[in-house]
Amino acid sequence: MVVRSGTDEERAEWTRRTVAAVETLEGALGERSEGEGQGFFGGGRVGYVDVLLGSMVPWVRVTERLSGHNFFDAGKAPLLAAWMVRFGELDAAKAVFQDVDRLVEYAGTIQARLAAEAGTASN
Repeated sequence: MVVRSGTDEERAEWTRRTVAAVETLEGALGERSEGEGQGFFGGGRVGYVDVLLGSMVPWVRVTERLSGHNFFDAGKAPLLAAWMVRFGELDAAKAVFQDVDRLVEYAGTIQARLAAEAGTASN
């Protein structure tokens, strides 16, 4: 959504829904990771949900940069903030994560193209 932008109302609604989803994930991680060394959705080890959500970590960072909103802020979602760091430190994640700076650049080209198409469509 951030790449596509939209109206101010659409962006505000997208942000509201994203914040609500983050709150839900924070609660779920809290339930699943209770106890010492239980820092993943799979408990003490990486599980299916960790892999699924972990694949989105670089794009979450891109979204945060483009929107200016830190969705996984340690003050608001401390478990998720720590989880993102912990997941990103896994060798498997390091091997496949895309460079966030390059993704931001790519997202910028998409935004520019969509803006140009929107300008052409309104003429």
